[in-house]
Amino acid sequence: MFSEKTKKTGCIEVICGSMFSGKTEELIRRLKRARFANQKIEIFKPAIDNRYSDKDVVSHDSHSIPSTPVRNPEDILNISPDVQVVGIDEAQFFGESLIEIVQQLADRGVRVVVAGLDMDYSGKPFGPMPGLMAIAEDVQKVHAICVKCGNLANFSHRLTTSDELVVLGEKDVYEPLCRECFNKVK
Repeated sequence: MFSEKTKKTGCIEVICGSMFSGKTEELIRRLKRARFANQKIEIFKPAIDNRYSDKDVVSHDSHSIPSTPVRNPEDILNISPDVQVVGIDEAQFFGESLIEIVQQLADRGVRVVVAGLDMDYSGKPFGPMPGLMAIAEDVQKVHAICVKCGNLANFSHRLTTSDELVVLGEKDVYEPLCRECFNKVK
């Protein structure tokens, strides 16, 4: 199927940043480009994330792409052998086992594009994201704009008093802040 010059090689790409920074938008863009190039793609998201749709991956700007919601990241390994590109949205909601799963896919020759929050609401590294960034061939950190001062934002400030790690929400629950503004409100 592939000649030596077009040998199938896997890789891991991570798109990370704060809420409202365009992570999902960039994931969708990359996957649509792969599909346009006639590559076989599969997209996954955690079943817990049903903010905009139970099934589709949807950006804050309402762009979407069909996906498969999964409860266990191990289910991602059940892809068809002809899949060339796998997209995973909201990766921070999966456990540490996602790191090994993504590694296995890349070792099989699959291009894996992962998007997720790099930090939680308290500014600490979030879930498997640090490990995914460490093993990735490419990491792109995207930024929102701080709603207080207009500088680049890389923190997701929670507006509610909940101290639960996972609180799904939008602009009613989170706002993007730069380091200085985040440190003033934390």
